[in-house]
Amino acid sequence: MRDAVIVDAVRTPLAKGKPSGAYAGVHPVELHAHVLRALTERVPGFDPAQLDDIIGGAVGQVGEQSGNTTRLAALAAGFPESVPGVTVDRQCGSSQQALSFAAQGVLAGAYDLVIASGVESMSRVPIGSQTLGRDVAGPSIARRYDGGLIPQGVAAELIARKWALSRTQLDEFALLSHQNATAAWREGRFTSQITTIPGYEHTGATGPAGRVPSGTPPHRDPQALLDTDETVRATTGLDALAALRPAFADPRWERRFGAIDWKVTAGNSSPVNDGAAALLVTTSENAARNGWRPRARIHTAVAVGDDPIHMLTGIIPATAKVLRRAGLTLSDIGAFEVNEAFSSVVLAWLAETGADPAKVNVDGGAIAIGHPLGASGARLATTLLNVLERTGGRYGLQTMCEAGGTANATIIERL
Repeated sequence: MRDAVIVDAVRTPLAKGKPSGAYAGVHPVELHAHVLRALTERVPGFDPAQLDDIIGGAVGQVGEQSGNTTRLAALAAGFPESVPGVTVDRQCGSSQQALSFAAQGVLAGAYDLVIASGVESMSRVPIGSQTLGRDVAGPSIARRYDGGLIPQGVAAELIARKWALSRTQLDEFALLSHQNATAAWREGRFTSQITTIPGYEHTGATGPAGRVPSGTPPHRDPQALLDTDETVRATTGLDALAALRPAFADPRWERRFGAIDWKVTAGNSSPVNDGAAALLVTTSENAARNGWRPRARIHTAVAVGDDPIHMLTGIIPATAKVLRRAGLTLSDIGAFEVNEAFSSVVLAWLAETGADPAKVNVDGGAIAIGHPLGASGARLATTLLNVLERTGGRYGLQTMCEAGGTANATIIERL
């Protein structure tokens, strides 16, 4: 019977997704290509010519991240032209879905060896670029949901209201994310999962390095652009978080939804980031044939749809569904990675599931580490794998809320 196993996983440090960020001068294809090359260097005897496919996630599929950016990354990585690539979009869960598709292909016999990956350059392709000035939902959605869909930040506020979460609770959770991530970096927990990107003197595009003539190849500098996650704040505190103003307050939403005690801020939300991550997936049999020791098995993966107004609560039914499909209970799970799009999302999930908070995002989450949309699912899987290996847990569960009211949940089993 075929299985789907993870041979290795790697990610970049995550940068600020702003013009001042460390990767603002790096084309997203180069960013993605870097983690693909890193896998070839980390896995002994791995020949990219063996790959059946590369499935990559990206959300902002416009401009420099358009044109099937995963295929372009494979070519930029120097992989043989025979290696295909495809780019998927399940919003924030894009690379988690890429991992699910990779596992499904392996289990079905369509693939023997595949990479699941993801990238997002929010400095070069700002959030919302693909929808700017466009009505992506159309009139039928506006009729079905009186007034249409809403921004994610407003959804996070509605979640905070529904679960009676205080501003202090939101800020305390955000602070814990930074404290955990700071401790993880200080104690070297991320070291084995990180691949740093060498500096670029120029990139052939606008960025901190300026503009150079079209077609000029990048000149590499051996010094890494970034060696830690750039948005982790080691010195932040509750006073600093409490001083931040609500980010999404707007009277028009109160006219639609009633009074809202606005409390979602930049501090208790995930930042915008640049980054990439990748995992190598195959069967146990193929791994043995190549002399590789699998690190984990992809046990169960699901996707769900949920209320598109609260939007980010899909992780609650997704968790229930993946546990039911796996034949497991919460007590069987040794570690959870729950994407911290907003503090309110994870706190509502904790309230509904009854999961042990001490097992959730133990090395920090997206509020501190960052949320490079299309790369976040693969980043969570990389972190979860390493947490299980460090703690000796058998099963790990990751779940991701997504725009439009969908969510992914995946259980991996440490081997």
